[in-house]
Amino acid sequence: MPPDDAGPNLAAPTSPACPAPTSPARPASTLGPLTYAGAGVDVEAGDRAVELMKAAVRRAAGPNVIGGAGGFAGLFDARELTRYRHPLLASSTDGVGTKVAIAQALGVHHTIGLDLVAMVVDDLVVCGAKPLVMTDYIAMGRVVPDKVAAIVQGIGEGCVRTGTALVGGETAEHPGLLGPDEYDVAGAAVGVVEADALLGPARVRPGDAILGIAASGLHSNGYSLVRAIVARAGWPLDRHIAEFGRALGEELLEPTALYTRACLDLLGTMGSDVHAFAHVTGGGLAANLARVLPKGCDAIVRRSAWTVPAVFAVLRDAGGVPWSDAERTWNLGVGMVAVVAGSAATDAAARLAAAGHPTFEVGEVLPVGPSRSDAELVQGTKGVQGGRVALTGAYRT
Repeated sequence: MPPDDAGPNLAAPTSPACPAPTSPARPASTLGPLTYAGAGVDVEAGDRAVELMKAAVRRAAGPNVIGGAGGFAGLFDARELTRYRHPLLASSTDGVGTKVAIAQALGVHHTIGLDLVAMVVDDLVVCGAKPLVMTDYIAMGRVVPDKVAAIVQGIGEGCVRTGTALVGGETAEHPGLLGPDEYDVAGAAVGVVEADALLGPARVRPGDAILGIAASGLHSNGYSLVRAIVARAGWPLDRHIAEFGRALGEELLEPTALYTRACLDLLGTMGSDVHAFAHVTGGGLAANLARVLPKGCDAIVRRSAWTVPAVFAVLRDAGGVPWSDAERTWNLGVGMVAVVAGSAATDAAARLAAAGHPTFEVGEVLPVGPSRSDAELVQGTKGVQGGRVALTGAYRT
């Protein structure tokens, strides 16, 4: 986890298009010594950051992680895979996007770690996989040990909440590429699912119910639009927004909901009645739901089935954002979708709500029907040519 910087390629160019200099280089002795620290990389700060994050990493490691921080690779005891008849490994990778700019402006960094775990691990749950391990990558313009430790604290907390072992990570210092106070985060995770329990389009059929599981807020998508709206409105992040009951910046940093345990528990109790999940991230509800539908099926989703949270209404009004653009950018209050057998919808919604995730029955799966003039059909998103999604009616705000 110490900072690393590949540095420039100093090999002398030999291509005719880039000839070697004709005059000799200035003698190094007249320039004085140049060190790694002088180039902007503080190795000692990286070491201090590792010491500060060790406690959070230990809490998130779990019993199957071998060794501690500082190794070249994270080790995970995979003997539990022998309990599977036909284990499939699932992997995902993601970041948090420009939400980090809000965290940087406010000097609040631990919530970003929770966002990262949610964005990565809940993609695994979509196929029914139990998360096993996660690694993180933090790139900074200047390593500030306390800041690194805060980010990792959030990642560790997210891993504990989702039952994922944090096996390692990397912190890199990139002076000149990122500003001194800038950073970005990314992560990757691996999970496992029994082959005959794999969720997805093959299980979805006409008659299934579509459940919308409530979002905690904006989650971690569409922040380029959010930031543009805030900049145009001239709103400071400490501005109190009556509709939120708190400051604008606090609302914008609300962590992404973690659905992992609730979804896995639903699978454990309702088994074959659960056919698919869709994590509502970039692209919005329709685009992500379309990815888990088979050809020959239409999903009809009623916009009036839930109330759009205040944060979306306030931002949309402030920016004059068309509803069509808002629903392609933000989750609008539904952060995860469950597709379940129609007969199991009421029970499934109650179980998810009891787990702390308010859930609404928002639509159903039907055979492909005639063209619907009252709705735009969404199909073929993220390269997946499957079923179609129609959003009908008007939103409630």
